[in-house]
Amino acid sequence: MTTTCSTTHSCQPPCCPNPNCPYHNRLKPGWRYKKIGFFTRRCSPQRIQRFLCLHCRRSFSCQTFCTTYYLKRPELLPALMTKTCGGMANRQIARDLRAAPSAIDRQLSRLGRHCLLFHQRLLKDYRPKGDIVIDGFESFEYSQYFPIHHHLAVAADSSFFIWFTDSEMRRKGRMRPEQKRRRRDLELSLGRPDPKAIEKDMAELLQVVVGDLSTAVIRSDEHPAYPRAIRRVQGCRIEQETTSSELRRDAGNPLFEVNLLDMLVRHSQANHRRETIAWSKRRQGSAERLAILLVWRNYVKYRWEKRCRQTPGMLAGLTGHPLRPEEILKERIFRSQVELPDRWSEYYDRAVWTRALPVNRKHELTYAR
Repeated sequence: MTTTCSTTHSCQPPCCPNPNCPYHNRLKPGWRYKKIGFFTRRCSPQRIQRFLCLHCRRSFSCQTFCTTYYLKRPELLPALMTKTCGGMANRQIARDLRAAPSAIDRQLSRLGRHCLLFHQRLLKDYRPKGDIVIDGFESFEYSQYFPIHHHLAVAADSSFFIWFTDSEMRRKGRMRPEQKRRRRDLELSLGRPDPKAIEKDMAELLQVVVGDLSTAVIRSDEHPAYPRAIRRVQGCRIEQETTSSELRRDAGNPLFEVNLLDMLVRHSQANHRRETIAWSKRRQGSAERLAILLVWRNYVKYRWEKRCRQTPGMLAGLTGHPLRPEEILKERIFRSQVELPDRWSEYYDRAVWTRALPVNRKHELTYAR
């Protein structure tokens, strides 16, 4: 299994990879470049054509436009999507693929960033036609003293997973006296999460999902923060339909599509299972894994296994057939060519911090964006 781009003599670069070059946009005609030889590498194909942009004088190669740029193990990337969405934890994947756990961590981060751009590029042509179902998916990062809330939006007519955000939460529920003391000490040293985080982050999700619509119908449970989040949304008149969370969660439930997605997240991702030792150590990593699942759910997996042979992306009119991981990873998507909303820009830049960790590294590599 490989995702290496065509690197033969017939390779034609689609644009200049320099974001400061006026020919970085592949739709702009008149770009001139020339070949400037080859370089060799160990993995196949071993001979890679190099080029020079005659406008900005930036040199590059065919490999610059591949999702496997800079990788010593390019065959790992497509396998990660199926294994990550197949319930395997990072170290299990590393043992199965005979790779270092650190290599799997880095490639999962790269795959998550690619999935963010891949979905957002297709999302610009999508407008919800029916009701939108929203819900919150609870998990935790680092330890159970740091719960998180992933906010999900799904199209009711197609099961299309539209978008997501996340919020930090304060640990709640029944606790022993020593656990309460531990929570208090952590909040004194690290700070307390914003009590209005769910309201703000759900409002941000809704603003992206219904931003271009004049009216929309939102289905949700009776969470008290959702009406306040809806009132924050600008430019769209939203009607909310609520359903009790105690109602049987079968196909007749108005929230069935998002309940199904919650079940798939629990089933398909090791870090969100009820009893697991593979929980997310960072909220950033949880978001990257969820972005991979979003692309897998929308464009790879059938909407229903027995009654439908179309993916949610096909039902939404964004793709013509179920995609394979190799097709999703066919070409590199440049960050400068896709406009990401603010929250997903934070995910891409790895700017989501985990309070409990003293070091949180951002994605700041100049030529890897």
